Amino acid sequence: MIGWVILGGAILSEVCGTLSLKAADGLRRPGFVILVVACYAASFALLALALKSINVGPAYAIWSGVGTASVVIAGAFLFGERLSWATAVGVALIVAGVVVLTLLADVSPH
Repeated sequence: MIGWVILGGAILSEVCGTLSLKAADGLRRPGFVILVVACYAASFALLALALKSINVGPAYAIWSGVGTASVVIAGAFLFGERLSWATAVGVALIVAGVVVLTLLADVSPH
């Protein structure tokens, strides 16, 4: 159970890092650049810890899929990025793929 909580922290850190990368404005805002590095380092460290108790396939699918969907949605709210029907379909397909992979894969500890 703790592996899933740690994975959630890895996702949150990755999303914060990616959003900070956008806010860094081409690496011209040093405070955000530092935040990017810190968030990505935390994300990878937490992902590595989560992989001690979660199989790599489902963990990576969830980490990348939930992170991608979250960044798309947050980008619309924080940066005014446009959400089209194609974007919505793409995010839905990502979420569906993660759900299928997770449900069909053996997610028991190894």
